[in-house]
Amino acid sequence: MFLTAAGVILPKAQALAARQPRALVAYFSRTGNTRVIANQIRRARNATLFEINPATPYPEDYQATVAQAAAETESGYRPPLKQIVADIQSYEEVFLGFPIWGMTAPPVIRSFLVAHDLTGKPVVPFVTHGGYGLGNSIGVVEAHASKDTVRRGFSLEADQEKRTLETVSAWLDALPPTD
Repeated sequence: MFLTAAGVILPKAQALAARQPRALVAYFSRTGNTRVIANQIRRARNATLFEINPATPYPEDYQATVAQAAAETESGYRPPLKQIVADIQSYEEVFLGFPIWGMTAPPVIRSFLVAHDLTGKPVVPFVTHGGYGLGNSIGVVEAHASKDTVRRGFSLEADQEKRTLETVSAWLDALPPTD
């Protein structure tokens, strides 16, 4: 296929242009639960996928991550981001995914919201949680994006890591002591 100098776009090029992503799926996922949902949204919306990560990763250990996130949230600390979306204005809608940490959005989500101007863009949250619900996470998103542009989101109880740790700990505690 060729494009002409007169600016006429051939049909195949038009079809490709029409399929360019107009939605962004930005997500943070420590264990992969939120990533699964992000990928499903990406496929359904032909969207661009962007993984939100802090410049310094959270600890691998679950309890250490819980303690660090609690301290960051309490102090209002927003960890630096590994990268930002360079062309956020080119997207017409933003799906924003994250797990609930301590009844709120993780500190790295606050960093993402501060680093990106989402004014006027529909923001659709999708959230995973361990059974405690959304907490004040939607309020966090509304505080950084226009409240009237935050759309009805999606939440899912998906706390396999915590349940696994608790189940294994209970099993280990029930074992007879070794000599």
